[in-house]
Amino acid sequence: MTVVPAVLVLAALLVVTVSVGLFLRWKQNRPRRQNPDEIVEPQRLGAQHLGERATLLQFSTEMCARCPGVHRVLGSIADAHDGVLHLDVDLTHRPDIAKHFHVLQTPTTLILDRDGIVQTRFGGTPNRHAIELELTRVTAASAPI
Repeated sequence: MTVVPAVLVLAALLVVTVSVGLFLRWKQNRPRRQNPDEIVEPQRLGAQHLGERATLLQFSTEMCARCPGVHRVLGSIADAHDGVLHLDVDLTHRPDIAKHFHVLQTPTTLILDRDGIVQTRFGGTPNRHAIELELTRVTAASAPI
């Protein structure tokens, strides 16, 4: 094999690798709508209750570098909205919860409606604006008529 075809093959591999990485990064911070088929029980998570209007449920671990920042953002969002609660569940010693909710990375954030049904899921560090939009959608959809 000569140098030119080898360089072209390497360049093609580099382009494919970078493209896949950018796609996965773009997809990671996007909200994913969930099928409302499960009601989250707060006692299983070590909480007394869920939020009256919605719950921001964060899954973290002790070694997660991004989790404290996400915790601050979600806490401030919950504080700014009446009836919204922020719960942070440490999965370090709770692999049963990680398995049940299919958590493969931390932080992972779920937005629950007032009935405890998972409406939206964010993998990785969520964008504050995206959380606000999803929270507005969930609280508007679950508002009593």
